[in-house]
Amino acid sequence: MPVRPIEPGGVDHRSFRLGEDLLIRIPSAPGYVPQVAKEQAWLPVLGPRLPLPIPRVVGGGEPSDRISFPWSLYGWIDGETAMTAPIDDEVRFAEELAAFLVALRCIDATDGPGPGLHCAYRGAPVSQWDDEVHAFLPRIGDARERARAAAIWRDAVSEPDRSAPVWFHGDVARANLLVREGRLSAVIDFGCAGVGDPACDTVMAWTAFSGASRRAFVHVYDVDDATWARGRGWALWKALIQLDSPDQGSVDLARRTLAALFEEGASGGLRGTA
Repeated sequence: MPVRPIEPGGVDHRSFRLGEDLLIRIPSAPGYVPQVAKEQAWLPVLGPRLPLPIPRVVGGGEPSDRISFPWSLYGWIDGETAMTAPIDDEVRFAEELAAFLVALRCIDATDGPGPGLHCAYRGAPVSQWDDEVHAFLPRIGDARERARAAAIWRDAVSEPDRSAPVWFHGDVARANLLVREGRLSAVIDFGCAGVGDPACDTVMAWTAFSGASRRAFVHVYDVDDATWARGRGWALWKALIQLDSPDQGSVDLARRTLAALFEEGASGGLRGTA
């Protein structure tokens, strides 16, 4: 069957379409290898319990002279990523994404993989990035905005997760959401999924949504204020990293994320954001 690279090819993994009905997913570096066995073991468990399609494991391959790492074979899912696909109703899109994440975190997490290298430590306390955040804060040139960011971070690290560990996706972004006919149709790339604190899954509130769509996401996702505070920390950490990216698109996203975080503070809280 013909093999065709998928563009954009991804960061953690490289993906190729095999024929019309299959997808090959290969780690791009040794650090992403642990994700292969995790996805192969857990995606068949999670898939039947979720309201939208996720990657379906068909098989896998061993390292060889041509491919250095173990790899996976999935069923092909039609759709265009939400980075480029038109979305008919952003509010409905936000509600359906939040409902998917709620369904995910409600799945029995017994024996699920806790935070570690396999998920880039998503689901662990956000305070793990404390040194990085303080080192990166000077990337915000405006002194008042830098002070706002520091306050957001202080709030994030002062709100520990006291709830039972739950399933999280770990990399909720428009690049990992598929759209068909204007609606959310599938969620892909579970390489950073695991069991722990779901605060990392809140970041779309600031990276992708605004106004009514943000309020809709917040309402349906329905977690406590402490989780939202930790989520702001995750969003801030990622934005500070992206500010130094050579890719202008990543820099622009970082600036929009920071603006959303600062706007929220000025408007009196997440649920009151205009």
